[in-house]
Amino acid sequence: QVQLVESGGGLVQAGESLRLSCAASGRTLSRYATGWFRQAPGKEREFVSAVSRSGGNTDYADAVKGRFTISRDNAKNTVYLQMNSLKPEDTAVYYCAANRDAGLMSSVYITPPEYDYWGQGTQVTVSS
Repeated sequence: QVQLVESGGGLVQAGESLRLSCAASGRTLSRYATGWFRQAPGKEREFVSAVSRSGGNTDYADAVKGRFTISRDNAKNTVYLQMNSLKPEDTAVYYCAANRDAGLMSSVYITPPEYDYWGQGTQVTVSS
């Protein structure tokens, strides 16, 4: 199985940027479609972005389209989430997840139950 570790979170002001990283160990991350989710206090975990195993297909929540970019570097066994123009409502714990389904290389997954492995999360706080 694969282990996931997120990093790159922190405290920033509105309008600034952060880049989150999700580093995998145990298995090659290229075997897995990968996604980012977030959870704010008192709210359910919500989809942020996803990338296919091939890296050729991506998907984004409407709330982050045009501001966030997901990418993967299979050589480094890492998936990234570049977050620009951050807003206070982006404040949450961000989780990386991996889907082990041996589906199409182009498949992306957008709901938590579709993911098999999760990282521990990294806190992102955006002040106004």
